[in-house]
Amino acid sequence: MNRIFSGVQPTGNLHLGNYLGAIRNWVKLQGDYDCIYCVVDLHAITIPQDPGELRRNTREVAACLMAAGIDPKGSILFNQSQVGGHAELAWIFNCVARLGWLNRMTQFKEKAGKNRDNATAGLYVYPTLMAADILLYKATHVPVGEDQKQHLELTRDVAQSFNSYYGVEFFPIVEPLILGEATRVMSLRDGSKKMSKSESSDYSRINLTDDADAIERKIRRARTDPHPLPETRAELAGRPEAENLVGIYAALANSTVDEVVARFAGAQFSAFKSELAELAIEVLAPITAEMRRLADDPGYVDSVLREGAERARALAEPILRETQDLVGFLRG
Repeated sequence: MNRIFSGVQPTGNLHLGNYLGAIRNWVKLQGDYDCIYCVVDLHAITIPQDPGELRRNTREVAACLMAAGIDPKGSILFNQSQVGGHAELAWIFNCVARLGWLNRMTQFKEKAGKNRDNATAGLYVYPTLMAADILLYKATHVPVGEDQKQHLELTRDVAQSFNSYYGVEFFPIVEPLILGEATRVMSLRDGSKKMSKSESSDYSRINLTDDADAIERKIRRARTDPHPLPETRAELAGRPEAENLVGIYAALANSTVDEVVARFAGAQFSAFKSELAELAIEVLAPITAEMRRLADDPGYVDSVLREGAERARALAEPILRETQDLVGFLRG
């Protein structure tokens, strides 16, 4: 069976965009793939973190994944720092990757901003750690969004470079997994910006911890334009807020944008928002309730992550040992 690896940062406040853009797809992949899902706390510390908050966020993200449908018995669910092979393989890949590859990474430029010289080395070599995350388990596929395609290309470059240098066909050339029409959820306050936990207004996003009242209130206040919903999908062009809300409805209903437009053609946004809120609550309320139940039992969440890490190490250790042998490390 083909193997999938994917990870999510423990930064707290997971929102509707995280769910529709990634987590929901991870749930669907179980059964068809050998799935490894990781809370990437090593990646998180590329920027300053409060230790207590990092631990809380790690548990919260793990609880969210389970509440959304990740089965920790069938899939492997763990936090990255519990498997030391990630860091060791990342160092080996730091000695394979080229500075030119890393200099092209747009996410580093965006995150470092104008203070590039003050950015950490960890932020700069973040992509090689991502390559190690994937190749430590010889994953064959990675579900990717638009913002991760460049990092996956670097993972492929690293695997090819390692194989070529040591004259082997050891690491797989990972394939991106594109899951149908992309669900790109934008801010409820500005349809030109991606929904993000870093935006100052809480009304810009629906958090997976929001209760029914908060969801209804945020959707009711979501920015729209003064026109009714269009009669064709083509007419959504140039109407980013309308396009965003229609796309959210389609994703939550497991429908298509064309079908949603046909259903609500000519409707006023007040009526559409009412139905969208009802649908969002129906889909998200069970996840939120289960997240809260799991959050009240941190010992259980920790045990799931610990058992997942044991299973991950069992897969990773023989691959890492063979990598060490290929590199020429002397092992006792």
